Amino acid sequence: MLYQLSYRPTERKNCRRFYAIPPSPHKQKHRASAIAAPAVWVYHTPRMALPHPSDTIAAIATAPGEGAIAIVRLSGPAAYSLADRFFRCPPPLPSARAAGTFIHGQFADPDSQEVLDDALLLIFRAPHSYTGEDSVEIQCHGGSQAARRILDALFIAGARQAEPGEFTKRAFLNGKIDLTQAEAVLDLIHARSERSARLATAQLEDALGHRIRALYGTLLAISADIEAMLDFPDDELPQSIPNEIGSRLSAVSAEIQALLDTWHEGHVLREGARVVIAGAPNVGKSTLLNLLAGRDRAIVSPHPGTTRDTIEESVTLQGYPMQLVDTAGLRVAPCEIEQEGIRRTHRALSQADLCLCLVDASQDLSAEEESFLEAQKSQKTLVLLNKIDLGQKTTAQNLSGFESISLSLKNEPPIDELIEKIIQKILHKPSGGEHGALAISGRHKYALLIALEEVKNAENRIKTGSEADFLPAATHAKAALEQIGYVFGKNCSEEMLDAIFSRFCVGK
Repeated sequence: MLYQLSYRPTERKNCRRFYAIPPSPHKQKHRASAIAAPAVWVYHTPRMALPHPSDTIAAIATAPGEGAIAIVRLSGPAAYSLADRFFRCPPPLPSARAAGTFIHGQFADPDSQEVLDDALLLIFRAPHSYTGEDSVEIQCHGGSQAARRILDALFIAGARQAEPGEFTKRAFLNGKIDLTQAEAVLDLIHARSERSARLATAQLEDALGHRIRALYGTLLAISADIEAMLDFPDDELPQSIPNEIGSRLSAVSAEIQALLDTWHEGHVLREGARVVIAGAPNVGKSTLLNLLAGRDRAIVSPHPGTTRDTIEESVTLQGYPMQLVDTAGLRVAPCEIEQEGIRRTHRALSQADLCLCLVDASQDLSAEEESFLEAQKSQKTLVLLNKIDLGQKTTAQNLSGFESISLSLKNEPPIDELIEKIIQKILHKPSGGEHGALAISGRHKYALLIALEEVKNAENRIKTGSEADFLPAATHAKAALEQIGYVFGKNCSEEMLDAIFSRFCVGK
């Protein structure tokens, strides 16, 4: 049967509902069947209007210091006119060249005729440039002066200094990338390991954004269905409709939770993990630090109290950046200096993502060790039963609630097994191995946690089947939709965008 779309105004702002009404003189009798018809209404939420830039920006895009070349980027409506004015080259002018053209010439002051540098000019045309605007890049000689002189000349001619991340911000405002991809640019620049770079590249290629937008589209359709239910009396609405919508909301909750479960990995890859090595004196803490670091970073001595301050070393284990912290031995210290070292140990433990607690397995647990373990959270502590080459009095059975590994750091310790276990504990995953191609950031996590709560509230309301609960369910669904939209940049305020892009370097 063919359906016609019938528009009905709604009291809700920014929403338009379209109902599929069978061509029948008794349309009111077919409202319930209209809900079941696929793809028959549209839910409209406008994107927040943000001011699009109208000026031309310039910045040095390469790092300061000596190098073969330096790059000056120029983007905006006056990019080509400035290139024509300053760049000397055989005809035609840069503005008449095709996109992707490399031009060799001289960058010269048009007033004084002074040549500032011999350079290459690259042409990028809107909308296919990085920013989505007409852009040029000037490749000049490296060092501190050539690029600076070119940039100063462009400023005098009317361009302005780009703000941090403004080129990427314009790419977002012009629809070239979404906000997850923009953040991936920063992640790639700050990547501290190959795995970090792979994750950022996957996100830049839209792995996360695609999944978030699909989730948004699903919830958008559900929100439209809930909105449509508001116009139907209880006696005309089959109970199967609320049940079906409740099941779809449950599936959305599961998808949001699956994304939230990737946060630990994203946190470690972006921020690094802080791993504190703790235990009594002379249990092998410094030896372990040296083994994981791959060099003699800490002094190893049979005399207790050798380490009196925290010793930190940055390492990458299986592609995950970590900060290892060796600490002073935990005991009743005989001097004030060692007491301060122990205070710093406890401070480091309070900031740790994981504690590696070393125990001398050839001895029974001391009262101090039992007290220390009792105060620790088992989920962020891994106990290493060291010195098993001397016999083993303390075993896993003595460590209720704690995971442990028995080893001898002196005689061929199972470092690969230890590293695998460290990563499992930090990521909260049952197996190390290869992990996913996406991982959310702290900003994403905050928005998705709110969205998850709102979706569950909507689901609980819908499942009652009561018409009085449909309006609150619609409100919760809309709130969840708004939070998911924030993740990829829909309806973001200018203040939020400024906060995100301010973390970028100038010129990116």
